[in-house]
Amino acid sequence: MARIMALDSGTTSVRALIFDENGKTLGMHQEEIHQIYPHTGWVEEDPVEIWDKQILAAAKVLEKLNMTAADVDCIGITNQRETLIAWDKRSGEPVHNAIVWQCRRTEEYCGQLVGRGLTDWFQKKTGLILDAYFSATKAGWILKNVEGARRLALEGNLLFGTIDTWLIWKATNGASYVTDYSNACRTMLFNIHTLDWDPEILEFFDIPRNCLPEVLESGAEFGSLDAAYLGAPIPILAVLGDQQSALFGQRCFQKSEAKCTYGTGAFILSNIGKEPVLSKEGLLTTVAWGYKGEVYYAFEGSIFMAGAVIQWLRDNLGILANAAESEAMATAVESSEGVYFLSSFQGLGAPWWKNGVRASIHGMSRKTNANHIVRAALESVGFRVKDVVGAMEREMGMPCKTLRVDGGMTANQFMMQCQADILQIPVIKGDNPEVTAMGAAFMAGLMKRIWKDTQELKAMADHERYFHPVMHAQDSAKLYEGWLDLIHNI
Repeated sequence: MARIMALDSGTTSVRALIFDENGKTLGMHQEEIHQIYPHTGWVEEDPVEIWDKQILAAAKVLEKLNMTAADVDCIGITNQRETLIAWDKRSGEPVHNAIVWQCRRTEEYCGQLVGRGLTDWFQKKTGLILDAYFSATKAGWILKNVEGARRLALEGNLLFGTIDTWLIWKATNGASYVTDYSNACRTMLFNIHTLDWDPEILEFFDIPRNCLPEVLESGAEFGSLDAAYLGAPIPILAVLGDQQSALFGQRCFQKSEAKCTYGTGAFILSNIGKEPVLSKEGLLTTVAWGYKGEVYYAFEGSIFMAGAVIQWLRDNLGILANAAESEAMATAVESSEGVYFLSSFQGLGAPWWKNGVRASIHGMSRKTNANHIVRAALESVGFRVKDVVGAMEREMGMPCKTLRVDGGMTANQFMMQCQADILQIPVIKGDNPEVTAMGAAFMAGLMKRIWKDTQELKAMADHERYFHPVMHAQDSAKLYEGWLDLIHNI
């Protein structure tokens, strides 16, 4: 009987899960991660807390299941991407807090690079749009602003890494300094054609090559969790950035198959096959995964605020006590009564890439109440997903027939029905909500030969729920036109 551990290191929490050979979740433990906001638009986290909470979650899930580390066949890691950590190679201590993917501190600098006409240069190499979202300008900021960082880099003692690299470094006590294609390609330092760090980009940002990890396929031998942590060594055989892991967990192995994960943000990925295609529609071209010498690519559209919108309504406005209340509030009114919620707290990502746009609520009247605002906030997520899906359809020259969904917001029945109505296509929700972690477990299991190939994974039973559009197409189009008017006039 197989037992695979997935370590899922997210933006607001870290989790450890155990899966069996049928892809069933046997157990899970979650620990919350605290975010730090030093200035408006800046977002940081404590790297030490991330590791401590992650290994605690692993110990706790084993305890819950009355298992030991010796019972676990392998580990797969999936993680928040673009978040950057820098640490001293000698001491293993971070030189600064982790700079989170949501952080906008380098937005002005990115705007300068765009103004210098460098957008195409970066996109042709990396598949990415010049934006503070990615890790490269975060690394540049650390080298320039953190005391001693440049000196450490010149001495060969400064290490940069995304969350996966940090976790593996800690897990192996510094024996493995590695990452995978799916994370490396989100740094804006990685050439998606050569599948290596790009020397010209490193020179541009003045980042020494030895400050960056070795890049492996997503299914590879990344080292072993040291026995001192859980009582026995466990091989780490898979690493996938969270959104690529969800694409893999949704078993979107064929070209044009697409998924949306609704977490802190919402992320839509569509498998585009084995050749990288650069987008003309504001989408990112990203490495989906590498396995056994084959590399798959994907189009991606990133929406920075999804579940975080409901979190903001709860924590900042106090108009709901918990996220679950949002469904009842949204369905307490028949419509949002012309209210539109522009959730651009961290700027507007794909396909608009409008930075510096303040969040706002439009179309309110004396009749507007908290229910209308909550409903408009949920609808805004649906509109943003349609923005991206529409761009993908234009890019690929073919319609999106269905959208597979996962993540915390899929528990909201109104949100899923709203998404189907706005897209006017079926939205498909599987019975296992842990798709992101499952993708990493699937990849690790393939490496361990628990499953022989992706066809065996595809054939595994999965109970699905379909949300079919019920709103008339003309009404849906009119609602979305109002959203587009708002976007085009900001």
